[in-house]
Amino acid sequence: MLTRRDVLRALAGGSVCLGFDGALSAGGQGAARPELSFGVVADAQYADAEPKIGRHYRESLTKLAECVAALNARKLDFTVHLGDLIERDFASFAAICPVYEKLSMPHYHVLGNHDFSVAEAEKPKVPRALGLDKLGGGKGFYDLTLGRWRLIVLDGTDISTYARPAGSPGHTQALAEMARLKRQKRRNAAGYNGGLGDEQLRWFAGVLDAAAKADQRVIVFCHMPVFPDDPHNLYNDREVLKLLAGRRNVVAWLAGHNHAGNYGRAGRVHCLTMKGMVQGATNAYGVVEAYADHLKLTGFGREADRTMK
Repeated sequence: MLTRRDVLRALAGGSVCLGFDGALSAGGQGAARPELSFGVVADAQYADAEPKIGRHYRESLTKLAECVAALNARKLDFTVHLGDLIERDFASFAAICPVYEKLSMPHYHVLGNHDFSVAEAEKPKVPRALGLDKLGGGKGFYDLTLGRWRLIVLDGTDISTYARPAGSPGHTQALAEMARLKRQKRRNAAGYNGGLGDEQLRWFAGVLDAAAKADQRVIVFCHMPVFPDDPHNLYNDREVLKLLAGRRNVVAWLAGHNHAGNYGRAGRVHCLTMKGMVQGATNAYGVVEAYADHLKLTGFGREADRTMK
């Protein structure tokens, strides 16, 4: 549920948008306008199911509706859901997608592991259910440009045992990755994680190069985190971190998957894991404002405020 702090913030966001046409930021009167502002939500994970291990599945419909109303009261460039829109069952999409569709600004999805907790025959339908067939050729990874910002959405389910059929390259590689990580005694050798395939890694590197040439700042969105070291990280988190190292235009990596949330700074890259909406009775989501010298996260519910220089 929304807290008193959240209600005041939502009302303040609405008055700023209506009274000053977005000329002022949430930082207060006279503050500089952000270059980019967007809503960010992780792990709504809806299902018509009783609560379990602290996850209130049915309540995600109400939580997401509260979130949508609060975000619609602000003047945002877009909103992104960081994966695991459902807990299980393909029919769950029909219940929660219409709630998300009520957002008044452009809104996007990231693929998560629970999005594929559906019947085997229905797994190929998941990207279309989330509208990803219209982005990036339906591959699950795509990029967008807004002003001098390049937004890169990655598919952490690319190498996995749950999204790829047995015997396929992605499934086989997932088994190999987990075996490798177990030999290395890494904590992310788990079946609920995933990785980026070779094709996606090449594409990612190419988009990063193109963004650097265009003098664009980059924010990456992926369901799985890459830093700090955590049981929920991508299988090839270290390879990805090497790819990011030395690229001065990459500002942040935003992830979900770990419902407790997390934060760390890998060199110049802010690695923020958003708290899961489904977890607990209190809501969790945020608004990110990107300025010339920092990112400002305004947290709602369980999500804390954060300033990232």
